[in-house]
Amino acid sequence: MKIRTAALCLSLLLFISGCGSGGSSPAPTASAGESPAVLPSAESGTVNDYFPKRENVRCVYKGEGNEYASYRTYVDYAEGSRIQQRIDNGGTQLVRVIELSGGSAVCVYRRSECYYRENLLNRTGGEPEVLLKEPISVGNSWKLSDGRIRTISGIGIETETPAGAYPAVSVVTEGSGGKSTDYYAKDIGLIMTVDESENIKILSTLEYIEYNVPFVQSIRFYYPNINDGRLYYRDHSISFSTNDISRKKLEAAYKELSEGETGKVFSANTEINSLYLNDDGMVYLDLNGKFLTEMNAGSGYEAMILQCLANTFASYYGAEKLVLSIDGKPYESGHIVLGKGDYLSVKTDGCVELA
Repeated sequence: MKIRTAALCLSLLLFISGCGSGGSSPAPTASAGESPAVLPSAESGTVNDYFPKRENVRCVYKGEGNEYASYRTYVDYAEGSRIQQRIDNGGTQLVRVIELSGGSAVCVYRRSECYYRENLLNRTGGEPEVLLKEPISVGNSWKLSDGRIRTISGIGIETETPAGAYPAVSVVTEGSGGKSTDYYAKDIGLIMTVDESENIKILSTLEYIEYNVPFVQSIRFYYPNINDGRLYYRDHSISFSTNDISRKKLEAAYKELSEGETGKVFSANTEINSLYLNDDGMVYLDLNGKFLTEMNAGSGYEAMILQCLANTFASYYGAEKLVLSIDGKPYESGHIVLGKGDYLSVKTDGCVELA
């Protein structure tokens, strides 16, 4: 229940922006969270100035008014005109893909409760949401698909945050549910969000920025033990930099972690050709032929290895089923055949943690 509440709060607070480095300069002022000063003739920069692509940078936001108003952002992937950003508020993680083109910053895809790392830059789905639109001038306004109106309400507003004071562009979004104001600074991105509805005020402000930091995940890997017929597991922290290929990092970790009496799941030359969560809710894993030719296992041990694959990779995606293939073809060995439509199910009961 906590996860669902956190996911709802994260969606309502519209926690999407770029982030990076920057400074401050003299500008018209407005107290944080108050209506900004309006400069009718002002115009400032392009959309790209307010959604910079910053690799290996984490932005940390301090919250007030709600336990999930504090959050962190990290860019998982950035390529061409698109940015994939992860937003973590401590209760859930949301991933959004922003496209910067045609003078607009548009959220073209979003996936809630996304605890795994996968390149989603080419995904689209749902109604696109225009976050910021040129010209960057006061009064520029557009209507969102849900009927809310979003308007640039101020430019050059000196906005105080724990990270410092920045001249910002304020963007107000109004609808029947209340009003939200986002403040964007050049070369920084989002520095403050104020949500107001029914005498409730939720504030999120940029607290600090960390540079040259990875996104770290704790991932559980499973291993077979032919001696006692049981599966063992060990949690391992893996660091991902922006644009790292996730399957390659997982592949390397699986080869390194087998110790003691447990057997190996991946041989030295095994490679992950592809790994992803499909729309049918199942994880699809395609390995190269070396996985089979270098396995050297009897039917019972092979079955244990395949169970380790299901437990490791399906669980990583929060799924229950794994579809396994070899070089694009259904899995088939001298002992086990998985036909079209067959899958492996996660079974973790009785698994033992490695000391």
